[in-house]
Formats: sequence, C-alpha cells, structure tokens
Amino acid sequence: MLPMKAGLPARALRIVPYLRPDEVQRLCEGCRGRQRDRDALLILVLFQTGLRISEALGLTVGHLSRQPGALEIVGKGGKPRLVACPAALTHRLKAFAFDRGLGPGDRIFSVGRKRAWQMIRAAAAQAGLGKRVHPHLLRHSDAIERLRQTGNPRALQLHLGHASPLMTMRYLSTLTAEEALRINQAVRFED
Repeated sequence: MLPMKAGLPARALRIVPYLRPDEVQRLCEGCRGRQRDRDALLILVLFQTGLRISEALGLTVGHLSRQPGALEIVGKGGKPRLVACPAALTHRLKAFAFDRGLGPGDRIFSVGRKRAWQMIRAAAAQAGLGKRVHPHLLRHSDAIERLRQTGNPRALQLHLGHASPLMTMRYLSTLTAEEALRINQAVRFED
C-alpha cells in the first residue's frame, strides 16, 4: 500500500522530471550517425505526441492519414485513442516514410525498445544534458508542456490515455504560480 497524503498517493505529489523544449531541441541535435534523422524524428514524435515508446514504435504509415491533426492509435491495454499530432510533425513523418518507400502497413520506426533507449541515451550524452534521459521522460515533457499551455488536466488525461485522473494530476505539481496566473488570465468572460 502506498503512503497517502491529503487523499493522494505520495507518488502523485512528487514533482515529475521533464525536459524543457530547448533541451529536447538539444537532444535532437545530439543525434549522430547514419540514422540521425530517424532518431531525431523519433524524439520529436515522443515529445510532441506524448506517446509511450511502444506506441511510437508501433506507428505505421496508415496511422498518419486517417484524421488530420491526430493519430488513431491502439494504446496501453488495447484501448483505441486519438492523439494530437502537429501538422508539421505529420508532414515530416510522411516525408520520412515516402523517402524510405514505406507502405500503409509498414512501421515508421523499424527499431526495438532497447535500440530506442540506446539511441536516446547516446543523444543525451552527446548533447551534454545532465539529466537521466529515457523515452518516457519525453512523454512527461509533452504532458507538462501541454498542461502549461492549456491548463486543462481533463484534456491531458484523454490525450495521454490515462484511465485515472490521479495519474494526470501528478503533472500539476510542475506548474508555477506565474503559469497558473497566465492560464487563468486567458479565460474570457462576456461583458
């Protein structure tokens, strides 16, 4: 049983580690070797969509054309969900697939989990990031960035595919008072 504080498990109150967007950019720039474009694209997919590594590695070309601005994926537990995917990223994924002659059923990233971990760690070392960088850290980073920009935990919960709101609420600990004020100032009332 997990210790509780104010009705929440202690892990829900811990600050979630993450990378800032500039650190993700440095991580992409840290990719080296023949497959640096693929590796940087995988990093961007993880960061800009919040997919789990298994979900990102399972992406096929067919996932890109079903609904503009979104990916229809089968997530954890076999549950289907829609995940926001920026148009520029979708375009890059389609160009990558086209350049490699991939068909609708072909996986975009033909690497395994172990190789993905190795690639991300190597890029982090090359970029000089002083943090323990791993694929799931990019999911956390996406979640925190979305929460900072929208202030909407329910939308984030659906985007991430969390069954429990408690899983999503962990990210609230990263918001500063200034960010919360900015989000609240964006609310418009009719005069």
